[in-house]
Amino acid sequence: MKPSLVLNIIVTVILAVLVFVLTPLIAAEAPNHLTAVAGVVLGGLLAPVLLSLFGSTQSSTNSSTQEFSTLYVGNLPYRANEQAVQEHFEQQGTVNSVRLMKDRRTGKRKGYGFVEMDTKGANKAIKNLNDSSFQERTLKVRLAKDKVTED
Repeated sequence: MKPSLVLNIIVTVILAVLVFVLTPLIAAEAPNHLTAVAGVVLGGLLAPVLLSLFGSTQSSTNSSTQEFSTLYVGNLPYRANEQAVQEHFEQQGTVNSVRLMKDRRTGKRKGYGFVEMDTKGANKAIKNLNDSSFQERTLKVRLAKDKVTED
């Protein structure tokens, strides 16, 4: 389920309970089933309005977040670790994560990995680090292809 849908349901339930509790205070002769229906209807109508009002502050902060690109980094030295690769790529931009691939059976590094970094820095890294030397090896840096799953 989408988080916005869950939040919408929670706000609707809270508003329905409030209307159910407050309606008998205003109109003492109102039957309980009508106050419950009125609570759900008002909650359902008001929840999206309230969420759009208060949710707009969240969307404005999310628009300032950076977009990330994943880079394939090949021909890495087997002795290289995540920290060394991260420090090398941080000279080009903000690095979000580094994953160096290992052989499942032996646990030894395979000589390639993936660096997730801001898109602007990723483009800079491709330009500046592809075919450059890193720990006596010539790196191959490209945009990673999407993972293909076979059925």
